[in-house]
Amino acid sequence: MSLTTRAAVVESGGAPFTLSDVTLDEPGPREAVVRMVATGLCHTDLGVASGGLPFPLPGVLGHEGAGVVEAVGSAVTGVAPGDHVVLSFTSCGDCRNCDGGHPAYCATWLPLNLIGGRRADGTSTISRDGEPLGGHFFGQSSFAERALVDERSLVRVDPDVPLESIAPLGCGVQTGVGAVWNVLKPVTGATIVVLGAGAVGLSAVMAAALTPATTIVAVDRLGERLALAKELGATHTVDAGEQDLGEALAAITGGRGADGVVETTGNVSVLRRGVDALGARGTLVVVGAPPFGTEVSLDVNGLLGGKRVVGLTLGDAETQSFIPALVRLVKEGRLPLHRLISTYPFADIDQAVRDMGAGKAIKPVLTF
Repeated sequence: MSLTTRAAVVESGGAPFTLSDVTLDEPGPREAVVRMVATGLCHTDLGVASGGLPFPLPGVLGHEGAGVVEAVGSAVTGVAPGDHVVLSFTSCGDCRNCDGGHPAYCATWLPLNLIGGRRADGTSTISRDGEPLGGHFFGQSSFAERALVDERSLVRVDPDVPLESIAPLGCGVQTGVGAVWNVLKPVTGATIVVLGAGAVGLSAVMAAALTPATTIVAVDRLGERLALAKELGATHTVDAGEQDLGEALAAITGGRGADGVVETTGNVSVLRRGVDALGARGTLVVVGAPPFGTEVSLDVNGLLGGKRVVGLTLGDAETQSFIPALVRLVKEGRLPLHRLISTYPFADIDQAVRDMGAGKAIKPVLTF
């Protein structure tokens, strides 16, 4: 049976979010209806809403949802009505990367999550007045009071942890943490540099503080974010508006260079400086996403010392094990995610967007 719910609809590229009644399709065999309790607001949502990606609009975005399962399809086995869940990306479950434990690199990741707006079979999950809307965003479209969610987007979590405190785990936090834990894997005494102290960058700082790395450098232009980075585990900070990044990092590392760099800004000139700041056999993880087709120039001879530049999607995380581990760290106070979160009523989504764009809110979380 279809279900009517309230959603924040983007009518066209660059338009604001508009609250509107929409209809969710009947759950398929491997889908569930989730009553949303909270959902994070991410720069990816804003990029799509601006028209920067070919997602079909009008549509419903949102991909950091958390809520309670209300109903499940006939073939769903991982969750049941009443379960608390964090929502993350979806994947096919059958390709080589999914089988190998790397669903973020699913062969059909882009259409299933970011640009398709439909299920894999081409059917719509959301409509309004009988007309299909773009939906199925990251298998969830969680900017709504209720969401129709792919089973592979659902992660059952500890019901004792407030859902508004863990909604961002589904994208931004697992991306920053995964960049450090799953790609850089710092060894004892390592130097880790995080370029950009937004939600993803600060998540990377917190993750690095839980490793044997002994030097953790946060780089940004906002003094209050650098101060927060110090409180969350950074041993050094660099104000890129006042210091030359290369000189500052050379001084911090004694000229040896960084073992690992996490680039979260999406600025190719910053990326280039990050690569230049790597030491021998160092690795830079590209997390920030500039517009499609953006290119960066690198000094090829500078790479011959064993430097690596690695792209990353969603922390290269296997969500069913990774997200519950993060939830436990939040519960135990070892991943102080609450320091990043500002909450807003769902109806104030446009205020949350403005505050995020102005740098007033690091990680807005909408509550229902």
